[in-house]
Amino acid sequence: MATLPNPLPSLASSGLDLPPGSLVDATLDGPWHEPLLWYADGPATPRDWPDLRAAGRRVGLLPVLVTGGSRDQWPEDWDLCPDDTSYPGDHDADEVLAGYWTDYADDEPGEGTAADETGEASGEDEKNGEDGEGGEQPGGAGSWPGLAPVPVREAPEDPDAVAAGLAGVIAADADAWLGGARIALVPARRSADIPAAIGWSGPMNHENDVARLCAVLRSWEDRYDARVVVLGFDTMIVSVGRPPGTIEEARALAAEHYAFCPDNIDQSPPYDLDAYAEKAVLNQEAWSFWWD
Repeated sequence: MATLPNPLPSLASSGLDLPPGSLVDATLDGPWHEPLLWYADGPATPRDWPDLRAAGRRVGLLPVLVTGGSRDQWPEDWDLCPDDTSYPGDHDADEVLAGYWTDYADDEPGEGTAADETGEASGEDEKNGEDGEGGEQPGGAGSWPGLAPVPVREAPEDPDAVAAGLAGVIAADADAWLGGARIALVPARRSADIPAAIGWSGPMNHENDVARLCAVLRSWEDRYDARVVVLGFDTMIVSVGRPPGTIEEARALAAEHYAFCPDNIDQSPPYDLDAYAEKAVLNQEAWSFWWD
């Protein structure tokens, strides 16, 4: 991945007021030639995000909360793959999502994940979770509908303030949210680029080059004032400063969410894209993703 100079090797002389923490250079293929991120040894506090964003951006670092999740897997155990990661700016969000849509949502005979034009299931759904039950799938929706339009309403507040607010809520009760969260700093200029900057492999079973997903995150940054707030081993939480305010806008964006992370619908009740749009997208200031 093409990057700007990494300030992490000189973090001790950066002038940042940091709690005790560790630099991480561990990857799936052994130690990386330079640190990929720094993260604190102890739990995040509600002030960590806004304080370190203001100070860290000056030296080329952006904050993100990291979580060990239920399996207590912290960044050194994340199987990071920076050597397999390209540059987000080399990819087009529309093209990336169109490719995923073709792979996961188009009506492919025999795959058992599609619905016919009447909305009836066209076969036994293999992606409805362990019990095999669920509602209608996006399959059969035809060709990729294209990127959703920018919401009509204006953003009510600064997107970084929205991100800081979400980070503060999570940090205040991180055990309830995530099983613990710590503040981290990543060498990146855009929030959307944070996963690519560390070679994050959370969506490995969906996409081996996370920079392609970061291209979508860049587009969401531009259209929805989105910010990457939390990363775990295979989870991501994004703040949304300008969420869809109508059901039509939410349904259009839900198609993007499905292409971006099919497991959000295929493996989560009610296994229905319209229901997901209403519950998880419409007026929601946080989006959560998980890849199996």
